[in-house]
Amino acid sequence: MSGTSLDGVDAVLADFKGNSSALLQTYFQPYDNALKEQLLALHQSGNDELHRAAILGNQLSHCYAQAVTGLLKGVGINSKQIAAIGCHGQTVRHCPEKTRGYTIQLVNSALLAELTGISVVSDFRSRDIAAGGQGAPLVPAFHQAVFMHASSPRVIVNIGGIANITRLHSRLPVIGFDSGPGNLLMDAWCLQYTGKHYDGNGRWAASGHVIPALLDTLLADPYFERNPPKSTGRDWFNLEWLQQKISGSEPPVDVQATLLQLTAHSIVAAVIDNCPDTEEIYVCGGGAHNAALMKGLTDQLPGRKVGKTDLLGVAADWVEAFAFAWLAQRTLLRETGNLASVTGAKGDRILGAIYPA
Repeated sequence: MSGTSLDGVDAVLADFKGNSSALLQTYFQPYDNALKEQLLALHQSGNDELHRAAILGNQLSHCYAQAVTGLLKGVGINSKQIAAIGCHGQTVRHCPEKTRGYTIQLVNSALLAELTGISVVSDFRSRDIAAGGQGAPLVPAFHQAVFMHASSPRVIVNIGGIANITRLHSRLPVIGFDSGPGNLLMDAWCLQYTGKHYDGNGRWAASGHVIPALLDTLLADPYFERNPPKSTGRDWFNLEWLQQKISGSEPPVDVQATLLQLTAHSIVAAVIDNCPDTEEIYVCGGGAHNAALMKGLTDQLPGRKVGKTDLLGVAADWVEAFAFAWLAQRTLLRETGNLASVTGAKGDRILGAIYPA
């Protein structure tokens, strides 16, 4: 899995037997700064972008192959023992709302299969969009399989570049949707004013003061008023979006504090509006390590348990990669991977394309 945060590749080795699942090994392959910049630039239309996208797809495939090699080396397992690589690819466009909706995740799957000698399952989102869905989020089906509790209503919150929530309730359909920006606006603002790629533990944001008028302006964006199913990405929330809503005279640290509260407020509103009887909220993704953000969620969700998915047996950093291993297995078994109640598709579908080794 390589997500909207553009920090690198999360790779996991997963074993599925019967109805059980086990996470055997993890590995992280960071992106270098040049690759990050090229990927970020490709989120906007530009000169020769088809060629640039193809070249970056090849570069990413080499990066993914390095992650697979590092992962397997850590446990001494041969590639021949692996059923498949489930590869999400790097999203550079996500436009499900267009008349002819589409989504683009960069990867040269044929090259990845060639480099690793392992079959590759990729392009998970396109079939759901073809069936009238949002194509995202896809992880709620995995959340249901792994985290559902028979008596305790739960919400799983993934905070990557974009934040999304999954409602798990034994008496209600599973729903899930993108609540809005997760880390991406905070990361972009932090890089612009501190030179750091992220605000470690939210310390910079915690040292500032929220600007109430700015927070109200940001929360007034029409995306937050839309009912699920819905999904979003850098196509909607980006630094240009933010700069249109500020005067330029605000102290940068106070803008950072406000952006943190934007993420917290939009997640909390999504939980309260759609999962009012939820008793437990479990957070995964990079945002789970932001102490200031976690405090914001806890303070705004009194009377509810707020913790990391580590408490459920899967470390917060690895939930999404684990999910795409699970989705790849579903594809190989010709079993559906999406949830129409989540994405709004016409029905549950078998997702992905298979590139045999």
